[in-house]
Amino acid sequence: MGVAKAWRFSVISANLALLQQQNGYNNSTGSKYDVVWRWRSLALPCRKIPWSLICGLMLFALGLISLFTGHVASDLEWMEVVVHKLIFGNRNTPNITMDAVKEAKNLLVTVTSGRSSNGYLLIAASGGLNQQRTGITDAVVVARILNATLVVPELDHNSYWKDDSDFVNIFDVDWFINSLSKDVNIVKRVPDKVMRSMEKPPYTMRVPRKSTPEYYLDQVLPVLLRRRVVQLTKFDYRLANDLDVELQKLRCRVNYHALRFTKPIQKLGQKLVMRMRKTAKRFIAVHLRFEPDMLAFSGCYYGGGDKERYELGEIRKRWATLPDLSPEGERKRGKCPLTPHELGLMLRALGFANDTYLYVASGEIYGGEETLRPLRELFPNFYTKEMLANEELKPFLPFSSRLAAIDYIVCDESDVFVTNNNGNMAKILAGRRRYMGHKRTIRPNAKKLSALFMTRDKMDWDTFAKKIKLSQRGFMGEPDVMKAGQGEFLEFPHSCVCEKPFSDDENNGRGHHLEQLSMNSKVKPISSSGGNKSDDHFTD
Repeated sequence: MGVAKAWRFSVISANLALLQQQNGYNNSTGSKYDVVWRWRSLALPCRKIPWSLICGLMLFALGLISLFTGHVASDLEWMEVVVHKLIFGNRNTPNITMDAVKEAKNLLVTVTSGRSSNGYLLIAASGGLNQQRTGITDAVVVARILNATLVVPELDHNSYWKDDSDFVNIFDVDWFINSLSKDVNIVKRVPDKVMRSMEKPPYTMRVPRKSTPEYYLDQVLPVLLRRRVVQLTKFDYRLANDLDVELQKLRCRVNYHALRFTKPIQKLGQKLVMRMRKTAKRFIAVHLRFEPDMLAFSGCYYGGGDKERYELGEIRKRWATLPDLSPEGERKRGKCPLTPHELGLMLRALGFANDTYLYVASGEIYGGEETLRPLRELFPNFYTKEMLANEELKPFLPFSSRLAAIDYIVCDESDVFVTNNNGNMAKILAGRRRYMGHKRTIRPNAKKLSALFMTRDKMDWDTFAKKIKLSQRGFMGEPDVMKAGQGEFLEFPHSCVCEKPFSDDENNGRGHHLEQLSMNSKVKPISSSGGNKSDDHFTD
């Protein structure tokens, strides 16, 4: 740090002197090739320091910096651009092109990374647990881009779920700070000394969705340098999907390693996993996502008449910018979640017999037990967190995000994870299960399945099952179902996953399991009391 401060002081002092000379400042004893530093001391007279000596010292300091940080910054001209930009912005910058400014900003981030901070970054996350998780992950990356000190993000207390949990109630905050210490400086709060020294309150701004690193450097960094503390609000999906490989790897470190649940959440989640394992060797986790807010947001209709239209319409008013949608049109486009009954029929058609063990992750299901009954009849071995942990769950019941965290743990540990919409939890878990060592995640091809369900009464079971399998090609979670650059990085973290060909032993084991859920497997009608053994349809 001492080297960095000395370097910064030297560069700024030298450039200020040069700028004074360019603006007409003349010292009676100096020349345009000298920089005069005056030390206020009774014992010391004014001393001339040759500019060549200063350049030599600066280059020497930069060499030391490069040695310690691994970054190479050899061009003094770019340093001058950086300092000039810091002091004067875009004003009076001679002979500097836009490309030069862009490279200077990149150099500023590279050289100062890991040292003195450009300011404090406050983040207000938005949405439910998993939507906020994406915001927190991107917040760390943005702090790295800006070379800012990140203040532990503030969670959303005003969303549909009205959960007043703070970061410390859901995530291990000390682990979060310490595990990322080599990447970003993170503090629990802005120091009081900094807050007292501020002339104005923190500057609040909202950046557009999917903003690029260049946007943050152009629009946010100057404000941060000027105001010292900046707050970014509604921070969800505010960073571009495609980033430099090193920034993508940082996303993985945050999402898959630094964001660890608190011990009470982790302990109960693992207890539920153990109880499922004691009951069955393997189990499926199904994320139903059939809560009222999801149905209202989708604009879909499920046959509940005026009562359903009124109830979901009232919830829909929370989003003032949502357009009027055609329920029939949305269903044809595959934008409507499957009903629990439809999801159960899809699983049976894919070969999961009625003795398969199901863990159902969800909040409040719209329609309650009546909506769930058809799924229970298809899969009698039906479990929820409420069934597995009645008394132990009570402290968590008032907090929807903590309940969602428990579901997250069980779904992550399941042998097969089945989503019902491609929402935040579905994407995050699909990506995590790829990253941690591939485990199957099945996504319904809702666009094709919706048409099948509407005509199901016109075909026998074998025909229906065959068409379900054909519709699900490419949606069964095979390891190579997505290529690098396709979809969201959250769902397929390709920069963090090494491609390793299977050995013969692995092919005999893992590859054999893949064949067991292939499109060619035979499926018995759901009216059959037997069926294939459920273990035959699980894959890793």
